[in-house]
Amino acid sequence: MHDQHDQPAPSDRLAQLRFLERVQQADLDRTRRWIADEERRQEEQQRGEQARPPVPDWVIDYGLSRDGLPLAVHVGDCHMLGKRARGVDAEAARRAIVEGVKACGHCRPDTALGVLD
Repeated sequence: MHDQHDQPAPSDRLAQLRFLERVQQADLDRTRRWIADEERRQEEQQRGEQARPPVPDWVIDYGLSRDGLPLAVHVGDCHMLGKRARGVDAEAARRAIVEGVKACGHCRPDTALGVLD
């Protein structure tokens, strides 16, 4: 035999279930907002990657010097590039090395360009 206190009254149980439904709906709405936010972030990242200019094949690094003279020639994706680097074509890179601009010792553009000392 069941005591009246074991189960909520039918109207109380319905109220509890309606409350649970509202809580779950709020959780679902929040999760959907998180999904939409993440989708936007991923789309923005993808657009940014697509809009990024291609890495040049050759780069001349001008460093921080005030005289504006080039410091080194690099392969375009060298990890030693400074902030003041400018992409150039192979002929300009070759000419810079021949004229005395240092070839980076890490990426060896002189070897890649076929310039020998």
